[in-house]
Formats: sequence, structure tokens, C-alpha cells
Amino acid sequence: MAALFKARKALRLCIGGCRSLTQLAELPDTHQLLRQTCRDYADRELTPIAGKLDKDHVFPAKQIQELGQMGVMAMEVPEELGGAGMDYLAYSLAMEEISRGCASTGVVVSVNNSLYIGPILKFGSEQQKKDWITPFTTGEKVGCFALSEPGNGSDAGAASTTARQDGDEWVLNGTKAWITNSWDAAATVVFATTDKKLKHKGISAFLIPMPHPGLSLGKREDKLGIRASSTANIILEDCRVPLDNMLGPRGAGFKIAMQTLDSGRIGIAAQALGIAQASLDCAADYAQKRNAFGAPIGKLQAVQFKLADMALAVESARLLTWKAAILRDSHKPFIKEAAMAKLAASEAATFCAHQAIQILGGMGYVTDMPAERHYRDARITEIYEGTSEIQRLVIAGQVLKEYQL
Repeated sequence: MAALFKARKALRLCIGGCRSLTQLAELPDTHQLLRQTCRDYADRELTPIAGKLDKDHVFPAKQIQELGQMGVMAMEVPEELGGAGMDYLAYSLAMEEISRGCASTGVVVSVNNSLYIGPILKFGSEQQKKDWITPFTTGEKVGCFALSEPGNGSDAGAASTTARQDGDEWVLNGTKAWITNSWDAAATVVFATTDKKLKHKGISAFLIPMPHPGLSLGKREDKLGIRASSTANIILEDCRVPLDNMLGPRGAGFKIAMQTLDSGRIGIAAQALGIAQASLDCAADYAQKRNAFGAPIGKLQAVQFKLADMALAVESARLLTWKAAILRDSHKPFIKEAAMAKLAASEAATFCAHQAIQILGGMGYVTDMPAERHYRDARITEIYEGTSEIQRLVIAGQVLKEYQL
């Protein structure tokens, strides 16, 4: 345990940090120290058990608590609230390394940091920050984010979940779908319509503890990948919460959701990068050890071309992800870059996972090697927090704005 606290002290040295890729190259010690600390932890504590966690659908509670003690579960939260007080570039580096070891653990870290803590940190009152963030910084508790619904998918502005005021309480009714961390969460940010006439401008955000009267969970989804994280519907049936549990102003829910997803996409890009890097690591290692035609298959040009294409995809997506994080840290527009990073990194993950299985051949198709798990884990990164199609719409919209006179 002492080593964990030492690691957290090392992580705290990363506060502030680089504001350009040039500075990152010149001043590697701070963020590279964070990266190496998370890499060492992933290699030691996550990679050896990732396959079993996935197979048995086991939530990595012990590892999440250890990451909390290292500061990784609340990277951007100020120290006075119990967080690590770091920047988004540091968060991206940590996310990549954790996800390289175990993508399921990575998504738990991402949801707690980006989707649950993120909107409260930006839009919450001081009391809400103390009540709803501080207990979630240590890894003892994790939160979740309830936006999607069974019938709306990517149309986040079509929320059918409702919230009506009844005296000094809000009463919520509706169903939220595909909620990551749901079965393991101690609280959730829920988006519900408070005024149907205003459409997306009538959506508000609410903080609800879990468990809570009127809130129940659907069955755990049996998923293709990231199987150590829980996913289920959140069902609200006359769920009552105090008026003070509204997050931000009434009618600001859609704005809160969209801004939260803009930042969250950087975290998912980093998760996808971790999967892509793990796939490349697996393929390159196997190519040097597997002999065919009297030599390692890494000597074959066909295999070398695959490895080259994989490395190119990973490094290109990594630079986009870092750029998006740096722009956000610099308080500059980053919506287009975050969408680009998420799109490039998620497609790099699926591409690299596919190529890894091709290089491994039959060994890539069995659970004796991690390639098949990377392949399954990668696929979701092109779907959640905005599908690849949505990312292209976001990018195109931002590009067209830039060309307006």
C-alpha cells in the first residue's frame, strides 16, 4: 500500500503541465512520470487478470480502489475536493495505459471521471461538489451517467423520461438504457424533460443516489466486450429527489449533456488507444516468436506491412487525442478535435485488433491469447459516447462553421 501512496505523490507532480506538443517533447518528466506509473500498474495488476475479469464478468473493485488511492479516479478534481488536481492530458495518458491493461477497467475509470464527476465539477454548486464528488474520488464509490433511452439512441434531445415538481421534490419517471457502471454505481446523473413544450431546451439534469426508492435496475446486459463493467437499464418509477438535486439551471440539461460528451470523447479516444496499443503489442511480440518457413513471421513483408499500418494508425490517433486534450486544458475550442480523436482512435482500435488476429492466425481466435478480447473490446469504442457516424457529423459541422464568412 505504501507503494500506491508513493505513486500518487509521483502523480501529483504532473499538476499543470504541457500546453503544446512542442512543450510535451521538451518537458517529458511530469506527464511521462504519470504515464510510466500507470503503465507499471497496468502491467502488474491489470494485464494478468484482464482475461479472467472478462470471462467471469467480475467488476474490478480492488483495482478501482487502488487506482482511486493513486488519484486516477478523479484526475481533474481539485485536491481540496479529494482529487488529483491534474489536467486532461494527464487523464488521457492514464486512460490509455489503464485500458491497455484492461479495457473494462478503463471504461469504469472513464465514466467516473468524464461522465459522472465531469458535469458536477463544471455545473454543480459548491455543496453539490462536496456531497457528490468527494466521496467518489477514492474508488470506494463510482458514478454513472444516464442519458440514452431505449427509443432515442443518438437523438439525445428526444428524452421521454420526465421530471415534474411536486412540492419540494422532483418526481422522475422513465427508463434510461445502456448505462455503464449501473450495477456498481453509488450515484447517477439523470437527464429528464421538465418542459415538453421546449423540446431539448426543456431537459434538466438531476443527481440521484443509488440505491434509491423508485429507482431500479434492469438485467445486466451480456455484452460482446468490456464484460467486466456492468451495463443495464435504469428504471425510474415515481422516483423522488429533493429540489436541490437538480444539477445546473432548469432547462440546461441538454447543454450539460453535450458539453460532458465533448470532453468524454477524449477519454474514450484514450481508451481506444489503449486497446489499439495492446493489439499492436500482442501482434509484434507474436511475430517475433512464431516461426514459419524457417524464420520468424515478422520477417515476412506481408506481416511487416500490417505492423506498419497498425503503428501508423496508433500514433496518428494518439497525436489527435493529445491535441484535443491540450486544447481543452488551454480553454480553447476542442469540439472538432475531440470528435476527430474519438473517431480516429476507435477506428484504429478495431483495425489493429482485426490485424492482430490476422497475424496470430488460429491463435488469435482462441482465449489463450488476448487478441480476441481486444477485438471484442474495441468494437464498442465506435458506438458509445457518440457513434462514428455522429462524430463525422460533428466534425463536418465544425468544419463548415470555420468556412462561414
